[in-house]
Amino acid sequence: MAPVSHKTEAMQLRPDQLDTHLARPLASLYLLHGDEPLLVLEAADAIRKAARAQGYEEREVLVAGPGFRWDQLQLAGGNMSLFGGNKLIDLRIPNGKPGREGGEALQRHAAQPMDGVVTLITLPQLDWQAKKAAWFTVLSAGSSNVAIELNAPALRQLPDWIAARLARQQQSAVPEALEFIAAHVEGNLLAAHQEIQKLGLLYPAGQLTLAQVEEAVLDVARFDVDKLRTALLAGDGARCARLLDGLRAEDTAPTLILWALAQEARTLAQLRAQLDRGASFDVACSTARIFGARQSAYRQAVQRCPTPLLRNALLQAARIDRMIKGLTRGDLWDEFLQLTLRLTQTRLTPRASS
Repeated sequence: MAPVSHKTEAMQLRPDQLDTHLARPLASLYLLHGDEPLLVLEAADAIRKAARAQGYEEREVLVAGPGFRWDQLQLAGGNMSLFGGNKLIDLRIPNGKPGREGGEALQRHAAQPMDGVVTLITLPQLDWQAKKAAWFTVLSAGSSNVAIELNAPALRQLPDWIAARLARQQQSAVPEALEFIAAHVEGNLLAAHQEIQKLGLLYPAGQLTLAQVEEAVLDVARFDVDKLRTALLAGDGARCARLLDGLRAEDTAPTLILWALAQEARTLAQLRAQLDRGASFDVACSTARIFGARQSAYRQAVQRCPTPLLRNALLQAARIDRMIKGLTRGDLWDEFLQLTLRLTQTRLTPRASS
């Protein structure tokens, strides 16, 4: 079995300490919470990756939504793999309110750490009352637990945060460019994350100029990539076809178009998987980091997209990626068109929409 560290005192980690911590044997329980869903999700992904690397080959996901039975947590801890492997319990509490029954179940679970079992609990931002609850105190102060609060950086710190993210993809930018991105995303870390990913697709490693950053950030509006995503979710295949024609005429980078389409296909696949497991739409959206007015567009889209369709869409996106890299032959723009028609469930001939 993979070793589990037994600490003599609780560990409150800063987010920037997590990578170093995960290089050592894992703790028995991890508690993630904060006001920035992107950072919570990334920290959870890092813990899941470290668990796999340390031999925790089995993972059981529990979503504590409406109707959730808290005895499932106890059963998950007791039902070890038939092959004797180690296990990660991935418990998500989207509303951050386990209630009386859930709070008691969490305290019992934390009081009995088991060798070969690591528990990961993810929560949204919590108010002061929740942080004073007995269950939260036990989870965040247990002797073999690690708690991390993940909040968005202050606006004055956002340029440094963006610079650190660019460094992960071997890029840097002049201070003016970092300030430009920070001002453009207005503190929305998910938007900043998407812009940084786009810069990695459009430009090679090295330092980016202000002009390059301005052009890339403004490309979304100029080349209508956002409009393509909106039409895709709305199921408007004809509009998708017209927008693709415009993007092609403007010599838009195919990597940017694929990034946008693949991102929507992956999001829909994640939603569909949650719904197929019996989760409510609200819980599925919370897991996929879809909030507010955006939910209505995804509600309409996911209803028309069964799992087999989304699986085929992701396979087609992978084929397009190979075409862009020169590993597979074919008509790239026709593949884009067929992918959008598949996701919109539209039956058109390629030129019927022009």
